[in-house]
Amino acid sequence: MAQLKPWSFTFRLLWLVQAVLQDLTGSQEVYAPHSIRVEGDVTLGGLFPVHARGVPGIPCGDIKKENGIHRLEAMMYALDQINGDVELLPNITLGARVLDTCSRDTYALEQSLTFVQALIQKDTSDVRCTNGEPPVFVKPEKVVGVVGASASSVSIMVANILRLFQTVEDQDSVGL
Repeated sequence: MAQLKPWSFTFRLLWLVQAVLQDLTGSQEVYAPHSIRVEGDVTLGGLFPVHARGVPGIPCGDIKKENGIHRLEAMMYALDQINGDVELLPNITLGARVLDTCSRDTYALEQSLTFVQALIQKDTSDVRCTNGEPPVFVKPEKVVGVVGASASSVSIMVANILRLFQTVEDQDSVGL
């Protein structure tokens, strides 16, 4: 039996805890359900089919270990290796915003809008809380490039949106 690497166990645990908390509290980030964020100086996006396509009315189905989780773990492992090498990117940490496509092109397109939200300027000058104070908005991090998706149909749709905002997508990862 293959031994589980510490980062792999930690990542799986993080994903499971996040999924359970979302189901119990319903308090997942509004702008990116089915996502994971890893803080860093430079943020890379990732689109992976972590879940299978859901039944009509529900976007996500069962977890896909071989074609979903494994690809996600490969990206996280690569980031860990890069961040662990002090000579490769001195004083820079790579972060990630990884989104689940749920093996559905339309859902992936909706999710990928998260990547461009940081580039959109919003006029909030006329927005006030009930106590009269201006609201505090959490601005999403700027994603400088995207790895994925695993299906050509998803990559084409997402690439067209990201191209409008000059965000690069690695379509060569199709068929990993």
